Amino acid sequence: MIYHYDRLWPNHPFVFHIPYQEVGGTDTKRIKYFPSPPDIKGTVLHLLAEIDDEEWIYWCVDDKYPIQLPTDKVASLISHAMRSPHIDGLLFCRCRATLSSPWFTLHPHKTKNLFGDVYLERKTWSQIWIHQILRAKVLRHLFKHLPDHIPSAKAMDDLKDEVPKLPEHRLFVTEKNYAVFGESTRKGDITQNCYESIVEAGIELPEWFQQPTGEYVTLGKL
Repeated sequence: MIYHYDRLWPNHPFVFHIPYQEVGGTDTKRIKYFPSPPDIKGTVLHLLAEIDDEEWIYWCVDDKYPIQLPTDKVASLISHAMRSPHIDGLLFCRCRATLSSPWFTLHPHKTKNLFGDVYLERKTWSQIWIHQILRAKVLRHLFKHLPDHIPSAKAMDDLKDEVPKLPEHRLFVTEKNYAVFGESTRKGDITQNCYESIVEAGIELPEWFQQPTGEYVTLGKL
């Protein structure tokens, strides 16, 4: 994932916080390693522990990676959102439920930024796992209210919907899509697109990722 951000967006502003249990790495200007609990709820809350509620973070779970990013546009959207006191989250990849089921996932009203980009306000947690900017309080609220025992990453798709999204946590998605992401795995197996991406990058495949599913799974279309 980080490889692709560096490749697509060489001057990106992010410092990636990487949790680990046993094997960490060497910190750099763009990567910081944090010893963390083994469970995902504990890990996320640990990473958020020293971050103020109003601080912005770029939420990017590593089971997805960028394939296409119009970086100048994305940078402009992020910059505007971070200067907007009424925005607590902005997703610039409109896909799946926010695209196919707007009656369920989005409020009907629209708003525009100074450059004419249209934002739609989200009323559910749909697409919360896709890379996006969020204020820390949004993620902290979500993960604090998830159960302590989460049987699998897949289970979080349903568990998140049992946590009320606070109306004062205002999350938006751009009406137009500005990103394409790939999914790395399906049910624990590496997707075909991720496998080919790793091979093309010359990255050594882990022993448990030698056999791809044959399935291409991407999010968003430009």
